[in-house]
Amino acid sequence: MAEKKIQLTMNGINKYAAALIPLLFLVITNTVTAQLRNIRNDEFWNTKDGKPISSQGGGIFKFTDPATGKEKYYWYGVYYEEADTYRNDPSITLPKATFRSVTCYSSTDLVNWTFEADVLTKSEVIKSKQFTWVGRLGVAYIKELNKYTMFVQHQNEVLIAVADKPTGEFKWHQKINMKNMIGTSNTGDQTVFTDEETGKSYLVYSYGSGRNKIYVSEIGVKDGMVNLLDCTKVFEGESREGNCMFKYKGSYYMCASNIYGWDASYAYYLVADNIRGPYLPANNMLVMNGCADDFAHITQTGFFVSVKGSKQETIMYCGDRWANFAGNGLGYNQWFPLSFDGKIPYFNSLGSWKLNAKTGEWVVANDNNYVKNGSFEADRRKIPSPVKPLQEYLSGWNTTVIEGNAVSLDSTLSPLLNYFNSEEDRKIVTGEKSLNISDKTSFKRKVSQAIISTPYVNLEDGNYTMTAKIKNSSGFAQLEMYALSNGKTNSFSFKGENASWKTIRIERIAVKDGKVEIGFMAAGAANAFCYVDDVSLVKIKKGK
Repeated sequence: MAEKKIQLTMNGINKYAAALIPLLFLVITNTVTAQLRNIRNDEFWNTKDGKPISSQGGGIFKFTDPATGKEKYYWYGVYYEEADTYRNDPSITLPKATFRSVTCYSSTDLVNWTFEADVLTKSEVIKSKQFTWVGRLGVAYIKELNKYTMFVQHQNEVLIAVADKPTGEFKWHQKINMKNMIGTSNTGDQTVFTDEETGKSYLVYSYGSGRNKIYVSEIGVKDGMVNLLDCTKVFEGESREGNCMFKYKGSYYMCASNIYGWDASYAYYLVADNIRGPYLPANNMLVMNGCADDFAHITQTGFFVSVKGSKQETIMYCGDRWANFAGNGLGYNQWFPLSFDGKIPYFNSLGSWKLNAKTGEWVVANDNNYVKNGSFEADRRKIPSPVKPLQEYLSGWNTTVIEGNAVSLDSTLSPLLNYFNSEEDRKIVTGEKSLNISDKTSFKRKVSQAIISTPYVNLEDGNYTMTAKIKNSSGFAQLEMYALSNGKTNSFSFKGENASWKTIRIERIAVKDGKVEIGFMAAGAANAFCYVDDVSLVKIKKGK
């Protein structure tokens, strides 16, 4: 009898345990998922309490939190007044940068940020009403003095400020004139790099005039003051700015962008086994694979963060998008994971991805837009462009002229491939530019983009939605958006006049074998036009 009672009790426990297993699995799954934090580019960012993040031209550094004794990420950057203006109304590109402060934010996961303070104030660095440029900065810990030091461009010299803790307040320490070191009083661009293995920090910067040389200087103490201890020229060649670096598996990567003002650029790099070089290939920076189709997702090189997790190390490219001064999209901070084939870095251009800062792992997010240069902001001039940079076609897009004038650098005959949006346009579509499908004579044209899996980002099989915003005149015999995958074409025709911007979409595009071609087909009369902007291709979640 007792044996029977025990068996009944055990059966009850087994049934109870069986009921708990799905719940336990759900808890474990949610815990793992919760550690993957979403980084969404192409939008303005907020702190975890919903306040705007204002940080441009800075860097992220790991320091010990004085309150807890644990390491945290501290993000420093400049807060320009125009950041608020453009964020509130991105239909107007602003003419100048007005310094307000250097801000500091802290985080443990690189996604959820807490505002700490305005750590370097306007009253501290601008002593007169005359305009003073303040920007391009980084922070290092000086062990000999037990101080934190900030190096920041200040008009035509370099300002050094110091603080007792990572969250400031930083106070004026001294200004240094770079003329005796490099021949100009100022740096062209600059960042601070800390080698976590040696604990040493360096100023990475370019020549102040023309920016055709790059230097590395160790930061330390000289005559009781924070200063630069040496100067090593590591590059001389084409003009480069956005100078910054990272270390990966024992190699140092010197990176930079073109001197395109506020506009986007390719990401360039050199590699060395020693921080002072030699960097190879000598004086010939390489374009980072993966960045060419959209000019590094419409950014300039800003800085890098090394996420050394329990499972892998991920190098995060943190690009500057100077949208308030270039009008080239939404969001000032655009971050991406790099991949590597040996020593060769690969830029993963993603609109949305997830990072686990504890393990170092990352994945593509479900809402990622797989289209490159979908807002047509990568190209800084009217295309074709007969002036620097010489360029015939839009970045990331193929233009096939079936009938009509050929695309060429001859501005009198060639059709323009992009359209510069008006202020009213920009209240609806993103940025200064759109795709332009038009010609001075009757024409037939295809504008397309092949989206395929890369070795690091898989275009998964499944159903996708394609959207775009369009505005077009009458005069089209054919005008359609299409998507082609696995021999099947889905299309949307809109050849009737659309005098105002309109969103069009194709639902449930079946993508197979990691490849899809998207684009637009047009057959129009002379001077008929179609403008296209904000093109996206996003995977539909399962079950929808």
